[in-house]
Formats: sequence, C-alpha cells, structure tokens
Amino acid sequence: MTLKTVKNIIGILLGNTLYALAVVLFIVPSGLITGGSTGLAIAAHHIFQIPITLFVSIFNIGMFAIGFFVLGKTFALTTLISTFYFPLILSVFEQTIGYTKMTSDPLLAALFGGVMIGTAIGLVIKCNASTGGMDIPPLVINKKMGIPVSVSMYVFDFIILLMQVFYTDKEMVLYGIVLVATYTLVLDKVLVFGKAQTEVMIVSKEYEKINNVIIQELDRGTTMLKSISGYMKNEYPVVMTVVSNRELPKLNDLILNIDEHAFMVVSKVNEVRGRGFTFKKEYIES
Repeated sequence: MTLKTVKNIIGILLGNTLYALAVVLFIVPSGLITGGSTGLAIAAHHIFQIPITLFVSIFNIGMFAIGFFVLGKTFALTTLISTFYFPLILSVFEQTIGYTKMTSDPLLAALFGGVMIGTAIGLVIKCNASTGGMDIPPLVINKKMGIPVSVSMYVFDFIILLMQVFYTDKEMVLYGIVLVATYTLVLDKVLVFGKAQTEVMIVSKEYEKINNVIIQELDRGTTMLKSISGYMKNEYPVVMTVVSNRELPKLNDLILNIDEHAFMVVSKVNEVRGRGFTFKKEYIES
C-alpha cells in the first residue's frame, strides 16, 4: 500500500467523520432539512419512524450495489469505505454524544452545518472517492441518459427538500436552502484549496528586463505572447507568468521598479498543472 493510498483512506475517514458530526450536532437537533441521503433519512425518520442510522445503512448499501453493477468495479472500490464507514461512525456518535444541540439559532446551525458538510464532501472528493448514497443516482442517469450530473442532483435535492416540507414549517425550508447553499459554496472552495494561483499578464516596452527579473528573482517561468497595441500599433510581447498569491506583491514591486507605466492584468486561476506546480522544476545548465 502506497503512502498516497494511506493518505486518501485517512482523508475519506476524516471527511465522513466530519459529515456525521454535522448531522448529530447541527442538522438533526435543530430540525434542519437537507438534501442527499441524509435528507431522505431524516424524512423517513419523521414520517415512518425509521432510525436514521438504519435507513442510511440500507440506502447506502443499495446505492453501492447499483453503482457496482452500472458504473463498474473501480467506482465501487472508491465508494466502499464511505458506504460502510459513514453509518458506522454516525451510530457511534448517536450512542456516545447523542444529538447534542449546539445552538438554539437555526441560522447558525445551518451555517456551521453547511461548512462542516461542504468541507467533509470536499475532503472525500479530493481523495478520489465518493460519499455514496445520493451521489450515485445522478452518475447512473448521466451514463445511461446523458443528463448532466449537476442537473439531476439539483432535481433530487429539490424533491427531497419538498418531502420534508410536510412535517416542518416554511421557515425551516428557508434554513434548509441556506444549508444547501452553504455546503455547496464551501465544497467549491475546498476542492480548489491549495491549488489556486495568480496569473499575471504584463504589457511593457521593458519586456526583456521584466521577463529576466521574473525568471531570476522569482524563479518562475514565463511565456512571451505576441501582441500589437490597439492605438499606437506598438509590437512587443506580453509577458505572462503564474505566481502564488504570496509572490504577487513582490512581483508587482519588481515590475514597477523597471517600468512604472507597465500595464498589468491580474487574474485568479483555480488550478495550475505542469512543471513548477504539479511537477518538480528542472533546471538546464547552459
């Protein structure tokens, strides 16, 4: 077993543990409604008095079986840990700390619950795994019918939220929407955490000096893009580079020291792949 595999397993376990904590500390005690298999379990608990842990266990195993036969063995292996570990750790928390109400404010519960769930799902996905449950039907539909995963997932979440309307008031529906929106936003942030970089494009007549200082002082690669200015029709390259957020102030100072009239376009990029970022730098001796 490689070190990367061990790290992924730890990440999957940590993500599912955090998800279970959100359920017992914020979601259920505050009467919040949510989507996914947890939302179905809460609905089944209120309508049919089925224990949440039992429903989640049976539902996840059923979805795992569907994923195994429809999506293949590779998918099944990445989902196996979440399928069995989440109901287990949820049961452990139910029997130890119980459904402890951390706050009497539903809005706080929705926000903190959303942050925890979004972080949890993000951790699992970054470990190349799935949380199982309601993640699987959208994937199956996408494979069989070509419908985008995001579309069918939103439809399922909306239906699950509607199911919970029958035993909760309208205000709780609004809190449920806040919860779903929060964990969706946090999920996006977690997925790009540590990967976001800054792209800088510099237009200056001193492009040679700027290009050299970026390579020598910042130890970053550059790309020279052919360009023609729109008004003066000047022809000199645009220097493009990608730096970390911490390196941006230093880059700005270096450029302005060379040409205080330099024109810079700064953009945030979610992820950068290649040498110097996902691969080690290689230095060629001249």
